[in-house]
Amino acid sequence: MDDAEVEDYTERLQAKRTEKDDFFAEHPQSPVPPEHREDFEGLNYFPADPEYRVSATVEVHDDPDPVEMATSDGRTVRYERVATFAFELDGEPTRLHGYRQDAGADEPVFVPFRDKTTGQETYADGRYMELAVEGELEDGAEVTLDFNLAYSPFCAYSETFSCPLPPEENWLETTVEAGERTPEM
Repeated sequence: MDDAEVEDYTERLQAKRTEKDDFFAEHPQSPVPPEHREDFEGLNYFPADPEYRVSATVEVHDDPDPVEMATSDGRTVRYERVATFAFELDGEPTRLHGYRQDAGADEPVFVPFRDKTTGQETYADGRYMELAVEGELEDGAEVTLDFNLAYSPFCAYSETFSCPLPPEENWLETTVEAGERTPEM
């Protein structure tokens, strides 16, 4: 990215963050408990960093394996591993798996993960990304994973939510200083 593209990307990312902050502060469906909304001053983010927008090669799983994910409230929820994304992060080859609850559904691909910031600078149970895909994922296609869009699940704000925990196969052995930091409540 050249300087103008970086500036444009940073402005668009900041606009998304402001929109999310407004939702969390004001919307009735905000995960922030009503008694904390008045004092809510916005989410805590790492600075935008285009280096954490990575190009990933897609490996589609035509016959997706079921994955039982533990949840924050002790239950399990079933997902299907629909794709694996191979990319380079911090100079190292890296892989993350993408899931859907219904492999045939036209819904975003769910990419939960943990990294070396988990429990230190980011939410203790991991973060999420979603990959919106137009049409079907194609084997060998290139997609962009943007860790600047990584977010804390709603259970980070209130125990009334049940959130899937990233399976061990999506625990990264690197530091991802992008996206949302630990919520301050």
